Amino acid sequence: MEGTESGSFAASSVVADWSLLFWTLLAVLLPVLITLWCSFQRSRRQVLIRDIFRKSKHDWHYTDLFGQPSYCCVCAQHILQGAFCTCCGLRVSEGCLKKADQLFLCKEIMMRSNGGAHSSMPHHWIRGNVPLCSCCMVCKQQCGTQPKLCDYRCVWCQYTVHDECMMDCLKTEECTFGEFKDLIIPPYYLSTINQMRKDKRTDYEKVVPYCRKHWMPVIVLANTRSGNNMGETLLGEFKILLNPVQVFDLSKISPAKALQLCTLLPCNAVRVLVCGGDGTVGWVLDAIDEMKIKGQERYIPQVAILPLGTGNDLSNTLGWGAGYAGEVPVEQILRNVMEADGIRLDRWKVQVTNRGYYNLRKPKASINTDSMEDLSFLQVFTMNNYFSIGPDALMALNFHAHREKTPSLFSSRIINKAVYFFYGTKDCLVQECKDLNKKVELELDGERIELPNLEGIIVLNIGYWGGGCRLWEGMGDEPYPLARHDDGLLEVVGVHGSFHCAQIQVKLANPVRLGQAHTVRLILKSSKMPMQVDGEPWAQGPCTVTITHKTHALTLYHSGEQTDDDSSSLSEQDHVREQTDEDV
Repeated sequence: MEGTESGSFAASSVVADWSLLFWTLLAVLLPVLITLWCSFQRSRRQVLIRDIFRKSKHDWHYTDLFGQPSYCCVCAQHILQGAFCTCCGLRVSEGCLKKADQLFLCKEIMMRSNGGAHSSMPHHWIRGNVPLCSCCMVCKQQCGTQPKLCDYRCVWCQYTVHDECMMDCLKTEECTFGEFKDLIIPPYYLSTINQMRKDKRTDYEKVVPYCRKHWMPVIVLANTRSGNNMGETLLGEFKILLNPVQVFDLSKISPAKALQLCTLLPCNAVRVLVCGGDGTVGWVLDAIDEMKIKGQERYIPQVAILPLGTGNDLSNTLGWGAGYAGEVPVEQILRNVMEADGIRLDRWKVQVTNRGYYNLRKPKASINTDSMEDLSFLQVFTMNNYFSIGPDALMALNFHAHREKTPSLFSSRIINKAVYFFYGTKDCLVQECKDLNKKVELELDGERIELPNLEGIIVLNIGYWGGGCRLWEGMGDEPYPLARHDDGLLEVVGVHGSFHCAQIQVKLANPVRLGQAHTVRLILKSSKMPMQVDGEPWAQGPCTVTITHKTHALTLYHSGEQTDDDSSSLSEQDHVREQTDEDV
């Protein structure tokens, strides 16, 4: 009996052990299997969604969370996540994507030809998800107040209508293109131009009456990699308000190709809005210079700026502000572009001729380079803002070297400025650029300038420098010649070091004003020194730097709210605009 009991006890113990092992394995493996299954289903779903996006005529983008209460345009259900079209504004759930493609047309960039010329088009209505605080064009009451899919919006004029106010006549009524009719390229205009090209006709001016008298179409060029990475969001917002054919992503198409749209539009009427930093603006201005070389001078556009970079000194000089972080609605930006005045901007040729056998660090591709004739001896750049040698160029060089190693850390304008501050503080202690006056010779219009004890020399074309400092004016307590960016003159100043630069930025010191000149020549006699052109730095050995006038660029000046620093240059800007009007 005892043996039988012990045997049964051992058997039950083995069963218990195996049972424990089974449940332990199940507890471990089941979550892993569920995770793998969910991951497989998610990747499969993403492949299907991407396939739908690729084949669709809509510009779909997927989001995990909509920024405002949203309803599916197909099933009318409330949705937290799903897809939205950045061109027409449709919002749908994931399961309704295919049906939405079949039911709804996106914005047509060009009207379908039916054998005749068009001079108008009807409204393109989409139901639901109307903008907050929008008013009905019929009864003038607020739309979109009910928690459901309701009311209509025209994707061109942005007018909204209540469900109960929508009449059959509105569905066929001619669309006026709304507030921004003077900026939008109508689809019927492009269809007419396309037919003229087939007929080998180029008299596009005759098509303008089909549009309107004060037509100034705008082309938006956005750099999605600039500064605080707002370019992607802005692309969608501009596509909603304008014809999507007017909006370009510079990470996918070059400015030279995008600006060829100007040749299909009226002469001297196009305005270009560049969304990016000063480097992006220089890139676009270089492309405009290429248009001049191709004999397309009559199609040259005027350039406005939406500052997305770190410094944005050129944008600040032209009245567009020191930086954009979404605080101003896109609609107001377009109004500012319409109201801006045309002025000219000097552009300069910077020629660097190397001497000796010092190694030259090859500049980054983003530098505005006209030619590279024998890189070992001669380089030619285009300057819009400033050229410098000394501590500020050293800070820029260290910053760029750090950003090339870890680009993901430099996605914020605040972080970028903090890194500049760190390297500026470091240079205050190390003083790597001291005794610059013993290493260089400076000539202004052929006249040799005796240099005091300096660490840096800065050659200015515009009023702002170093992320918002009016360097030439300094504290403003001393008389100084007026400086403009269209007078063919450069302002040349010296600084005693990084600490002196910081003092000037907070208006506690004045720069060493060395003079103004049409031509600047700087000779680096020995050793290596950091140099920069428009914020793009490199380490340079013995050389001769010659800066001469190259051309003028047509830009737009926004005379909005002015700071105290700007008020001192208002009369100067008025003079510039008057001179431009006389030239025109």
